[in-house]
Amino acid sequence: MQLRFRLVHFWEAWNPLTKTLIGLEMLLIDQQGTAIQGFISPGRISQYLPDMKRGSVYKLNNFYGSRNKSVYRVTDHIATVSFSWNSELSLLQGSPTPFDEDRFRFHSYEEFQANCDLKGDLYDVVGHMKLVNGQSIIDQPVLDEVEIAKARHLLVHVQPHDGPVMKLFLWDQAATEFCKKFKSYSNTPTVLLVTTVNTKTVGGTLALTTMSSSRVFMDYDVQPTIDYFGWLGSNPELANEVKAEVVTKREPMTIGELYTYMKQESAKEAFFECMATIDDVVHGSWYYIACSGCHTKVTKGPTSMMCSKCKKDVAGVPQYRAKISVYDKSDQAVFVLLGDAGRELSGKHASEIVSSYFEANKNKGDNHEVPVPEALISTIGQTQKFCVKVTKHNLEGKTRSLTVTKILSLGTPPATEGSVGDHNAATSEEAMQSGNDVCEASKSRVDSADEGNKRTCDSVETLKAKRPKPGK
Repeated sequence: MQLRFRLVHFWEAWNPLTKTLIGLEMLLIDQQGTAIQGFISPGRISQYLPDMKRGSVYKLNNFYGSRNKSVYRVTDHIATVSFSWNSELSLLQGSPTPFDEDRFRFHSYEEFQANCDLKGDLYDVVGHMKLVNGQSIIDQPVLDEVEIAKARHLLVHVQPHDGPVMKLFLWDQAATEFCKKFKSYSNTPTVLLVTTVNTKTVGGTLALTTMSSSRVFMDYDVQPTIDYFGWLGSNPELANEVKAEVVTKREPMTIGELYTYMKQESAKEAFFECMATIDDVVHGSWYYIACSGCHTKVTKGPTSMMCSKCKKDVAGVPQYRAKISVYDKSDQAVFVLLGDAGRELSGKHASEIVSSYFEANKNKGDNHEVPVPEALISTIGQTQKFCVKVTKHNLEGKTRSLTVTKILSLGTPPATEGSVGDHNAATSEEAMQSGNDVCEASKSRVDSADEGNKRTCDSVETLKAKRPKPGK
């Protein structure tokens, strides 16, 4: 068995509690442009590390598939490439097949919000920045070599072009690397890209924190920062518009209050908490096939799938877009479960359900629609606390369906101001999960299900719930 790949990045995974090295983790890109996580156990690191160089293309013979860890994942692929005792790694010279230089997973503010405090996938963020040191804004690279060496924690305000300001906490190696890059620029850098950030609630505010796998890029380092720098050049009025306002609290509201809010002229896009009981699950299309990189819905071509955002053929991954009917004492509503919200409610990944269905129903054609899973249907009757977003489509009257970005714990109080969370705890979780659950990867029919899924995800604007409205 042979794999050819570009080695994009590698890092050590440590257990900070026992001070032991769990292994070396890697980010790889194969000939099809698929990003895959790699792993080398501690006893084999010295055998391969001397020959490893970021950006080089390699050939790997003799390896086995490990199941990708369920927390702090850095790729969408379900498997991890694990080196075995007889693996052979060799540099590949003059390959006629081009390999992508890198792969990024950018997400919207809404998706970061949905993933907050879940110890879920680690995504990438790019935007224009201001460095915050205490209460002051540093506009010039004033750090000297001693300060760079001591840098352990920095706070940066990052504002993507399509969302509000996010607080980005840079820790340890990421903070040091940021300082070195910042110092090397003759002019103050404008654009910042940080990979594999962990979304957490810090003082009631959505915050992004770096992990041991995080990397830092600026201005002209990689194509996404170059593109963003060009976008800022076309929109100069936004270059210095890093506002201090950050959403700090989700206000609890009933369904009736949400509808009242949506009618107000002063209403704007916002997140709220809403306690409701699930009355029904809408049958029909409950998932869509998304780009494995950016999660945009893909378009099926004659022989492949195309992402309109990435502008290339991509691998398709099933993602939740399920509709449920809910009610409380004030009114009824249709909630749309997106991405991780569907996984949180059902307890299963959409890709897992789709793959299992086609494995069990091999006689079904690729165009067969996967029925609504029992994992969702079994939630009928449950009372849950939902994080819902009022979108511009709600405010414009185009839909009354409300988007659910996260399932909250019933005991979670409204977010309030507080102290900075413990970074070491997150790092510990990341390290302890790395390299675990090693098993032979099973063959999956996700790809065939992806290509055969021709249903769209157009919203259902009306739904007659089984339960009459309260008071009726």
